[in-house]
Amino acid sequence: MPHISIDYSPNLEADIEIAGLCDALRRAAIETGQFPVAGVRVRAFAATHVSIADGNPDHGYIDISVRLRGGRDLPTRERATAHIFAAAEAFVAPLMARRSLALSMEMRDIDPALSPKSGSVRNYLDNTDPQAPKG
Repeated sequence: MPHISIDYSPNLEADIEIAGLCDALRRAAIETGQFPVAGVRVRAFAATHVSIADGNPDHGYIDISVRLRGGRDLPTRERATAHIFAAAEAFVAPLMARRSLALSMEMRDIDPALSPKSGSVRNYLDNTDPQAPKG
């Protein structure tokens, strides 16, 4: 883990490359050195209906949710949160400079006893990726 979900207002799709944001957050999560590459998942969903602030349809939002398996101490989670959020801020900075946008993020733990996992992603990883943390 982590599993990163991006919930965003659909009026942003013409102004920002959502797939690029997903990739930027994936890379940022790996850069922290705290998450196994095989466990990183990033997905994005446009909300069907939104109403923001004063109701102006030009307002937009991006809300990032990071779920991770419990066990990391608070300072580690704080550093990871700061690094991932900084990557999001850098990615959307040009957009924020020209339009109304609210950006938020939350990281939360998942109880490992209640979150079974199974998969074969590790069997198919390219271990030559220089950005992939070892171990």
